[in-house]
Amino acid sequence: MAVITNVVYLIASVLFILGLKKLGSPKTARQGNIYSMVGMLLAIVITLLDREIIDFTYIIAGLLIGSVIGAIAAKKVEMTQMPQMVALFNGFGGIASTFVAYAEFVNTKHMVGGTDVVVSLVLSLLIGSVTFTGSMIAFMKLQGWMTGRPIVFKGQVAFNGLLLVATVVLGWMFGMDTINGQTFLLAIIAIAAVLGVTSVIPIGGADMPVVISLLNSYSGLAAAATGFVLSNNVLIISGALVGASGIILTQIMCVAMNRSLANVLFAAVGTDSGGGASGGGEQRNVTRYTADDAAMIFENSESVIIVPGYGLAVAQAQHVMNELMQLLEKRGIKVRFAIHPVAGRMPGHMNVLLAEANVSYDKLVEMEAINDDFQSTDVALVVGANDVINPAARYKKDSPLYGMPILNVDQAERVMIIKRSLAAGFAGEDNELFYDDNTMMLFGDAKKMLTDIVKILKEE
Repeated sequence: MAVITNVVYLIASVLFILGLKKLGSPKTARQGNIYSMVGMLLAIVITLLDREIIDFTYIIAGLLIGSVIGAIAAKKVEMTQMPQMVALFNGFGGIASTFVAYAEFVNTKHMVGGTDVVVSLVLSLLIGSVTFTGSMIAFMKLQGWMTGRPIVFKGQVAFNGLLLVATVVLGWMFGMDTINGQTFLLAIIAIAAVLGVTSVIPIGGADMPVVISLLNSYSGLAAAATGFVLSNNVLIISGALVGASGIILTQIMCVAMNRSLANVLFAAVGTDSGGGASGGGEQRNVTRYTADDAAMIFENSESVIIVPGYGLAVAQAQHVMNELMQLLEKRGIKVRFAIHPVAGRMPGHMNVLLAEANVSYDKLVEMEAINDDFQSTDVALVVGANDVINPAARYKKDSPLYGMPILNVDQAERVMIIKRSLAAGFAGEDNELFYDDNTMMLFGDAKKMLTDIVKILKEE
């Protein structure tokens, strides 16, 4: 049986690797999900058989309850809520690792193996608990149940450092007395839970894509540590894959923002209200344009680049956006979408949103590949984006956005921005682009505004 188990684990691991590779492209992402799901199914089934479980009652009950919850979530959760769901799933993965590792300790009557197992057990409890509470805070920020702005207090970094040191000390004490060390483990879980909260509350909404990918990495690392506790190879491999890919994705997000991970975790971007709509106290006026004005500009254009942002998701305007694209293409206008790596509230948020509306993958172009094309584009249509197009990132050294690569929409012949107001983005920085002479501000709900434009174009 051991040979069969290892062979099935190997097959599952290969499927995980292939699935992860295919997730790297929108065209093969669905296939990658299937590979990964089949791999996980094989791993679960062979584990249950290998452990020679006598009573499957609780396992079947958990399977049914979890399946129902998952099916309902998949059907009911809107695209605007996808980041929140990902944050929740990260948290559930973390707490599951904590529970499994602690249960293994209790099940073996408080007897554990050598130093490697002790360290793995402590790490599993630490990382898993931090992941759970940190993910819950991220969820509440994204859901609007608590402020999306950073929450900071004096000595916060030092306090977090003390909590981390405390877990290390408790882990050492547990290693000295594993038989009677249950109290130490419970203390580690409690302190780690607090650390998860205090580590995420100072992170603002502008950095949520980085936080989500980092928490995803944490959940993988917790699973890998639990795998060492259980001596389960497939759990070690799958956890390591998630942990490594999450760290890589986090680094990609940081590079896209031209910031270090330490800057994201400790800089508290968005603490101040910034210039807001007043531009630092100076009253500035913009001209309000209408759907008729926008339709007229489109009629005389040859190329359009659309820049989607979180506002597009909030308005659920992706389907009418696709309809607008099709109308423009029927008129011979070249249309593409410019995708900034940190647009939205999670990595790949805009890609997923537009895929739901059946926008062709070849229409989605990454920032590096399309940025030079704005200068030869007739219209740059911005829907719900703000910080990723803010020119302050280029020159304003005291801005939290300074140095972050942005989409060069201001280089287009005409810029259309659909937005509810002149309010600043999550970074709290007023956007000078709103006041440029070549910018058309179309105020209102994105879905309604796009619908009006589509209606006018259809009538002409």
